[in-house]
Amino acid sequence: MQIHVQQLGKRFNREWIFRNLSYDFFPGKKYALTGANGSGKSTLLQVLMGSLLHSEGRLLYSNNSKNKIEDPYSFVTIAAPYLDLIEEMTATEFLNFHLSFKTLTCSIAELLETVQLQKAAHKQIRYFSSGMKQRLKIGQAFFSDSPALFLDEPTTNLDVEGIQLYARLIEYHTHKRLVIIASNDKQEYHFCDEQISIMDYK
Repeated sequence: MQIHVQQLGKRFNREWIFRNLSYDFFPGKKYALTGANGSGKSTLLQVLMGSLLHSEGRLLYSNNSKNKIEDPYSFVTIAAPYLDLIEEMTATEFLNFHLSFKTLTCSIAELLETVQLQKAAHKQIRYFSSGMKQRLKIGQAFFSDSPALFLDEPTTNLDVEGIQLYARLIEYHTHKRLVIIASNDKQEYHFCDEQISIMDYK
């Protein structure tokens, strides 16, 4: 999926979060949205994926054949700290529920094994540690069959082993996908092809 942005801006009340952003995001490339805490990286990420309405400018989506995409939601997946899991469900139940919206590129058992949650497959998510919850979030995002992957501070609550897992997922499960990462932690985006500082669009 390709995203074409023209003079994009977003404001809340009278405060502009960003303005006059023009950019093209292409499949097979990785982009980092950088900036200080509270600068609006998460807002920009959500606008780019279509979950927040922009205040001005144009936001166009197209597929590899250049056909316009009217509804981008089925083409994107996201992992972010502010997105809640359904904590009354087990990990397996949660992923089965996810399958009603998007297909996975592997089985649920394989996904849980890859993110090292196989022993917690039938444990309610409310009993997970914060690191386990984050592993489940990134597993769901990386293994969803979608051409665009959006990541907001993806190593939040991960230990050293979890950060290594994230690096492996980036290396082996992002080929041909459009990847956009909002972060101010270089270890989360040092591999990106291009970096966009939100401070340039204030």
